Amino acid sequence: MINSPRTALSRRHFLTAAVAPVALLAHAPTRLLAASRRLRVAAVITEYSYRSHAHVILENFLEPFLFNGKLTSSNMDISGLYVDQTPTNELSKAIAAKYSIPIHRTISDALCAGGDRLAVDAVLSIGEHGKYPVNSKAQMEYPRKRFFDEIVSVFRRSGRSVPVFNDKHLSYRWDWAKEMYDTSRSMGFPLMAGSSVPLAQRIPELELPGGARIEEALSIHGGGVESYDIHGLEVLQSMVEARRGGETGVAHVQFLQGEALWQAAKEGKWSPELAVAALSTQPIEGLPSPEALLKPLATGPGGQPFISHGILIRYKDGTRGTMLAAGITGIRWFFACRLAGESHSRATRFYVGPWQNRNLFKALSHSIQTHFREGRSPYPVERTLLTTGILDAAMDSRIQQGRLQQTPHLGIRYRARDFRKMRERGDSWKRITEDRPEPQGIEFAGS
Repeated sequence: MINSPRTALSRRHFLTAAVAPVALLAHAPTRLLAASRRLRVAAVITEYSYRSHAHVILENFLEPFLFNGKLTSSNMDISGLYVDQTPTNELSKAIAAKYSIPIHRTISDALCAGGDRLAVDAVLSIGEHGKYPVNSKAQMEYPRKRFFDEIVSVFRRSGRSVPVFNDKHLSYRWDWAKEMYDTSRSMGFPLMAGSSVPLAQRIPELELPGGARIEEALSIHGGGVESYDIHGLEVLQSMVEARRGGETGVAHVQFLQGEALWQAAKEGKWSPELAVAALSTQPIEGLPSPEALLKPLATGPGGQPFISHGILIRYKDGTRGTMLAAGITGIRWFFACRLAGESHSRATRFYVGPWQNRNLFKALSHSIQTHFREGRSPYPVERTLLTTGILDAAMDSRIQQGRLQQTPHLGIRYRARDFRKMRERGDSWKRITEDRPEPQGIEFAGS
């Protein structure tokens, strides 16, 4: 344990931090925030319970953490919290007391420090966990759009804006997600979104050649419908977005399960061979070989089909993409692809580190902090916009018994950015090992 890096602000320092210019609206460019000044960050969250996303992100703002084996400090202060729900196991009051963070009754108050104008340098919007309605498409209706709208309302009233991070996909509704993206562009504030999984260590190390021509790519995850499908899609998209010609969007999407999924394989719409290559990067203890698991009648733990469902994607440039959900734990992620002119596949797994996936949020937190300081997301928010749209189309296909969904609205073009500096490369796991006990609260756990 070491002491928290938080220090008391002098009155002069406080006033400077509160009124210093930050990212402005569309009539002025985003300014690079001085690295020497501690930034004030408002956190807008659904709930703060043990191992919730609010917990595993905010702990890396409140205490030093390891990123790629190096001790890292956010150099930021959580200046205020808005907490939407407080279940019996919630921790927000204890954390607020420990770190002298005010909890506000409204999002506006959290961003304005109880006043009527924006008083922070950045906003964390963490709309994950909590009890919210589940709609007919199996989507948890997290209030990310409501959070976003209230944040934007403060920006408009204040005549200026600051960088925003939105945890996971933008919204359960495509039209709302697109509106969020368009609003950030029209108002000129930097928006970052997505999850921690694309930042995981790749074992074996895999970097696709620049401008690679990808014929087919496939990812595998071990979680449930929708909530983990977004992660599998992120793994896929974070790899294929750098292909030759850049990202040009998606032509159609289809959700398949059971016999229909395997019939699609027989018709050449996806390759079990690629799935075998992906799973072969880490054979799963207690289960048959990948070759045995990637058969139509193969079962996993509990006697359920090992492959529960798949999402088939055809990109506008002809690239084929597949995301499979398998009967493995929700902390395993795999990828494989085949490049034009190569007979062999290239494959890797995404290793999240010890303590389930908690430590991977250190890499995500580092990326968010970079976004807040530099006023630019380390990787394109269009990745999250596109995966949000693919997921929503897949859920439409699911409730329509696998009907193929044409997606002309997903003609999203963007160029990938090199985000290797944001990824965990494995050095942290030399210090945080699998046999090290996991902390039960927020405490420094970096050495």
